[in-house]
Amino acid sequence: MMKIEVLGPGCPRCEQLLANVKTAAAEVNVEIAIEKVSEPMEIAKRGVLMTPGLVIEGKVVSSGRIPEKEEITGWLTNAEQG
Repeated sequence: MMKIEVLGPGCPRCEQLLANVKTAAAEVNVEIAIEKVSEPMEIAKRGVLMTPGLVIEGKVVSSGRIPEKEEITGWLTNAEQG
């Protein structure tokens, strides 16, 4: 199971990112465990200064924007192949 973290305060942009991640994972048939991280200090520890942020398997892949589903699909596929 792949660990995904969505970093942000829970704003609409964060919710859109979460929805894109779920859709992308379903399309490539990857099992994921999603954790929402909203504590500012925890977000900062990961080096993310602008939210929303996306962390896949411990690696920050996006910050300050909402990546498209196709981009997330590529990251999930690459992380799975590892």
